[in-house]
Amino acid sequence: MNKFVQLVATLTFGLVLNIAQATEAPDVLVKRTSDDVLAIIKQDKDIQAGNTQKIFSLAEEKILPNFNFDTVSRLVLGKNWLRATPPQKAAFQAEFKSLLLRTYATALSKYKNQTIDYKPLKLLPADTVAAVKSQIVQSGAQPIELDYSLEKQADGSWKVFDIVVENVSLVTNYRSQFSNEIRQNGLDSLTKKLADKNKADKK
Repeated sequence: MNKFVQLVATLTFGLVLNIAQATEAPDVLVKRTSDDVLAIIKQDKDIQAGNTQKIFSLAEEKILPNFNFDTVSRLVLGKNWLRATPPQKAAFQAEFKSLLLRTYATALSKYKNQTIDYKPLKLLPADTVAAVKSQIVQSGAQPIELDYSLEKQADGSWKVFDIVVENVSLVTNYRSQFSNEIRQNGLDSLTKKLADKNKADKK
C-alpha cells in the first residue's frame, strides 16, 4: 500500500510540475532562466576562468531548450525553408543550433557581474506572441537593450524565437547573411560553411 501511495504521489507531482512549467508566463521563464545561468556563472570558478567546455554545457543545458528551433530556422531561411527538403532542413538546423550555441557561449564568457532589469510584461490572455523587454546594466557603460520574442506552444509553454539586441533582430541579421549565400550557392553550401566554421571553432 505504501509503495502504491508513493507511486501515486510521484506521478501526481510530475503532473503538477509539467502543468506548472506549461503555464509559466514568458517573462517568468526568461527571468528564471537568466537568474539560474548567472547564479551558476558567479559560483563556478572554472567558467569565470574561461573553461570553454563548461560554458558550452551551461548554454546547451539552460538556454537552448527554451528556443523553438523550428520557428527560428523557418524565419531565418524565409522562402528557402519552404523549398528545402526534410534532410536539408535537418542538416541546417543542426549546424545553426551549433552556431547559436557558440554565440551564447561567447556571450556568457564575457559576463562580469552585470545585472538585468526587466520591464513590465504587456500580455493579454489571448496573446500567442509575447515580447519580454530587458536591459543589461553594466558599470561605467550605457545599458544594453535586450528583448526576447516568444511564442506560445500547443501545450501552453513559451519558447523563444527571436532576440533583439539594441533594436537588431537575431533572425533578421542571420536571414540577411544567409540569403546571400543561398542565392549564390544554394542551401547545401550554406550548411557546409556553417559546419566547417563550427568544426574550426571547436579546435
